[in-house]
Formats: sequence, structure tokens, C-alpha cells
Amino acid sequence: MSGLWGGRFSAANDPLMARFNASLPFDWRLWDADIAGSIAWAAAICRAGLLTAAERDAIVAGLAALREELAADVPGTSERAWHVTATDEDIHSYIERRLTERIGPVAGKLHTGRSRNDQIATDVRLWLKWQIAGRGLTRVDTDKKNEKRKNPRSSASIRGPLDSALAGLIRAAVDRAEAEIDVLMPGYTHVQPAQPVRWSHWLLSHAWAWQRDRERLADLLVRVDVSPLGAGALAGCPFAIDRAALAADLGFATVSQNSLDAVSDRDFVAEFLFWAALTGVHLSRWAEDLIFWSSREFGFVTLADAYSTGSSLMPQKKNPDALELLRGKSGRLVGGLTGLLVMLKGLPSSYDKDLQEDKEPLFDAVDTLALALPVAQGVLETLTIHPDRMAAALGDELLATDLADALVRAGVPFRQAHHLVGQVVRRSEETGCALRALPLADLQAIDPRFTADVAAIWDFERSVEQRAAVGGTARASVAAQIAALRRALGD
Repeated sequence: MSGLWGGRFSAANDPLMARFNASLPFDWRLWDADIAGSIAWAAAICRAGLLTAAERDAIVAGLAALREELAADVPGTSERAWHVTATDEDIHSYIERRLTERIGPVAGKLHTGRSRNDQIATDVRLWLKWQIAGRGLTRVDTDKKNEKRKNPRSSASIRGPLDSALAGLIRAAVDRAEAEIDVLMPGYTHVQPAQPVRWSHWLLSHAWAWQRDRERLADLLVRVDVSPLGAGALAGCPFAIDRAALAADLGFATVSQNSLDAVSDRDFVAEFLFWAALTGVHLSRWAEDLIFWSSREFGFVTLADAYSTGSSLMPQKKNPDALELLRGKSGRLVGGLTGLLVMLKGLPSSYDKDLQEDKEPLFDAVDTLALALPVAQGVLETLTIHPDRMAAALGDELLATDLADALVRAGVPFRQAHHLVGQVVRRSEETGCALRALPLADLQAIDPRFTADVAAIWDFERSVEQRAAVGGTARASVAAQIAALRRALGD
């Protein structure tokens, strides 16, 4: 029976139930957060008079030694490398057993006033904070005996891995946009050619979505950066724990305000999974365009061999599998969010074992994006564009709106101008004559306000340069976007 809760029971769990109940096969990756939380808790209960200084120091030294031992096996190993026993149902029971083996019965004092309910909520929050903001040293890591409080954010100078990966992808897009700013291509709506745009403008349209993902990630950190430690099982801690000092020791910005809410709140996990799902959707939409454009029918881009695969049957094939996997994994991320929300929707108050199901989708989302974002960056940095194929796809019909705009400048209401140019397009289709080649007499037969000046309209560079308002595809507008994104990146 479990060393953490078996006293009330007279019989052991069915082995299948024990396997069903155990979370160590996946929550083992919280080991470092669990040790950090336990070191801070030892300091807190010592301040409350529940541990002597010698007992605290023995516990902290034992946990530090265990941290060094486990760090040697991470990453890349499972919990089987850690001498797991049948009683180790989760990371908490595992750490407590190993600590007891190291320092003896005094380890049993560490759990005083603490529940696995507030312990796991703390572990998950701390682990996720490290993924978002980076692993800065906590106060107890650097000087556990110094009672002077420090701003926990002052040492958070390391940017988190997810933000760094997003920034790398955005930077790759900005660098290409700057280098290839003069390349023109068709822009599409409804997957139909619409108006000419700069290739760089298309690149930056996705860079802006990724920048919003960075902003959302920073924003949700506020909801993650809350310490639930000291909330107990559900009703709070009966001992005089200084929760603000405890939060500062762990680098949290603040503490939870309601113990019932603290142990059951997984809003921060749901919010992170929404962020991950939306980031995946943004990657998927970007990948979808490039998949089409890498086909022979378009030929706008060629993926590097490093991010392509072949066919087991057809020797000629070069498949955009990196992009297809990015597209496919977005569904995986959406599924993780959906599963968590469905699990949460019917829970009664406080902690329920259903909440064990929050960690696997969280870990999977982090793992998925930690790999997907650098792969996307690699695809973007190494693909080859074919400006000649892009230019060849620019047809006169993409300038039909420019023709209507010319009439507007002559005083024709836009709705009327739109109708007149529609007639011009129909005339072009009926005669098989390109728009730019239609005789002026044909245009004036539709409306006499068409003049010889329309000949200047059939210039794709002129078209994009007319769209110089903020956010447009004109060269100056694109250059302004590049500058703005570089500022956001801190370049």
C-alpha cells in the first residue's frame, strides 16, 4: 500500500487499479519543480517553527543531492532509470521516498501542512512558468538564509524556450521579407487570384500572427505566475505559513486568494492549451499556402531536401512532409485543448482526481511546439523562391480593381465603376483579348469616361505602390512593417 496514504486501508489496490491510478509514467518530468517547491516549503515551515534549522538544512541538503542525481538522468530517460518501486504512484511519492532513503525519518516532516493537492498545482504552475519565461534562479536557490526579499522578476532575464522559438521564426520571416522585398506575386482570396502583392507582404502577414502569439504567451504568464502552495488539500494551511515569502522564494509574483480555487484551478492550463492550439493553427495556415505553392502547378517555391521526404514507391517524388506534419499537428493541439475543457466542465468544487488528466496534454503541447517551431523556422530559412514563376502568374485580371479606381479618380462612384469594369472583364472574356489589349474604343463603348490614360494601369509594380497606407503592400509600407517587427523582437 502507498506510503503516503495507506494507513486507512486494510487491503492493497488491485494491480490494475494501481497502474490506472499512477501518474509517475508522465508526471516524472515535474521532478525539478517538485524539488524546488519542497525546498521552499522546508524553509517556510522552518520559519513557522515546525522544523528546526538543523532539520531544514538536512532536508534541503538531501533534496539538493537528489536533484543532482536526477539531473544526470534527464533529459532523454524515463522514470525507470530512477529505481522506481511499486509504491511510487506519482512524482511526489517518489521524491519523498528517495529523500527518506537519504536522510531518514526527518524527511517525514517535510509534508507538514502540505497536501498533494496544492503541491501538484504548484509543480505544474512552476514547470509551465519555466517553459514560458525561462528558468531564472529562485531566491532559495541562491541564498536560502538571506531573509531580505528580492523582486522575483528581477532575475528573470532568461527568455523562455517557446518565446525564443517563436522569435526565431518571426526573425526568419522578417529577414527574408527584407532581402526579397521587391518580389511580386498574386495575392489570393477564396483561393482565386485577386490582386498583386509583394511576396514579403505575404511573409509578414504570418509574422504578425506569430507576433500576436508571442504577446498572448507573455499575457497568460500573469495567470500562471500565482503560487497555490499553502492552500492545503482544500481549506488552507493550519500553521502560520508566510505564503508571500514562500511565493517569493519560488519566484512567483503573487499568491492564490482562495484555497478551494487554488487546488482546482486549471484555467491557466486551458489558457496555455488554447495558446498552443492557436499557434498551431497559425503554423498550419502558413504551411497550407507553401504546400500548394511548392506543387508543380504553382512552382512558386521549392523546399530544401533537409525538410522534404520521398516516396517508397515513386522515385521522382519530393514531398513537403515537414509542412504537412505542421498542418497535421495543429489538430493534435486542438484536440488537447478540447479534451481538457471537456474534463473540466463537470467537476465539482475543490480537487478531483480527474485533474490528473491535465498534465499529458500540457506536456504534449509543449513538446509538440518545441519541435514544430524550429522545424518551421528551418523550412522558412532554407526554401527557394522562384520570382519568375510568381511573375508569370500575374494576370491582367488582378488589376481590374485598379481600373475601377481610375474611374473613381475621374469622379465615378465606386459602385458604378465596379459595374463598368465588370463589363470590361466580360468583354475581355468574350473576345479572348487580354484586358490591357482591349482597344480604347471598346472601353469607351462601355463608358466614355475611359481615356487613353488607362494604358498606365497595366503595371503591377505601380499597382502595389499605390497601396501605401499603413499595412499596405507598397514597398514603404512593407519596410515599415519590417521595422516594427524588429522593434518587437528587440533587434
